[in-house]
Amino acid sequence: MNRPTLSERCFDLGNMLLLTLLMMVTIYPLIYVAFASISDAGQLMAFSGLLWKPLGFSLDAYASVFANPMILKGYANTFFVVVVGLVFNILLTSLGAYALSRKGLKYRKQIMLFIVFTMFFSGGLIPFYLVVKGVGLANTLWALIIPQAINTFNLILMKTAFESIPDALEESAKMDGANDFVILFRIVLPLSMPVIAVMLLYYGVSHWNSWFHALIFLQDRSMYPLQLILREILLQGEASTMAVGASDTDAAMLSVTLKYATIIVATVPILLVYPFLQKYFVKGALIGAIKG
Repeated sequence: MNRPTLSERCFDLGNMLLLTLLMMVTIYPLIYVAFASISDAGQLMAFSGLLWKPLGFSLDAYASVFANPMILKGYANTFFVVVVGLVFNILLTSLGAYALSRKGLKYRKQIMLFIVFTMFFSGGLIPFYLVVKGVGLANTLWALIIPQAINTFNLILMKTAFESIPDALEESAKMDGANDFVILFRIVLPLSMPVIAVMLLYYGVSHWNSWFHALIFLQDRSMYPLQLILREILLQGEASTMAVGASDTDAAMLSVTLKYATIIVATVPILLVYPFLQKYFVKGALIGAIKG
């Protein structure tokens, strides 16, 4: 076996240093937010520079967040939207992607042209609101699920992954009497688990972080998702800080750590899911990138 040359060793060392630097740049903001959220508010306000450890220790920001009675309701609403939304997303996206991946589909190119068109042009926010309201979804959690049932980019990604499956599998299944639903659910989807995992992550993160549609369509506060509740907490903290001014420094200092605590509360649950999908993520994304 040939030993690596000096230039190859230098190249590998440069790659390692560059990747280590990129890793530190990526991870440090998360470390900063985590340490700032449990730091003493007074010390954090007086501190400047890089933060590598908590400044003191205080859970007042988390206590303030979880003292809001709507937090648990917000978690419940968000979990409902994520779970039910993912069922709709995967089912409808896979059905559409399977149909568009069949070479015998009539007007396939024309249909794809109309689908891709929606990635660049839309009717606008007001027509979107009027349609959702007109079909009776306004002020319901279904307004956060059904209008976002299929994402065009995800549909194209899944379609491309389905096209990479050999045609011989479909032909042999049809010879055994299988219809399209049997082929999709018993052959295509089991062979496409990496791209399914990618879809779960893409759609799940989208549902988890969504707050704008909830702000538009929901008037009943009992239906607010977690992100909208956390937004209210931040706005209330900033408003109270401006109202008290210098007469209540504790409230002003608490608002500094409050924003970091809300980031942790909103981010940690979805971060815990990622390690379980990581082994499929890169493979699924590459499968969808093989063909155009």
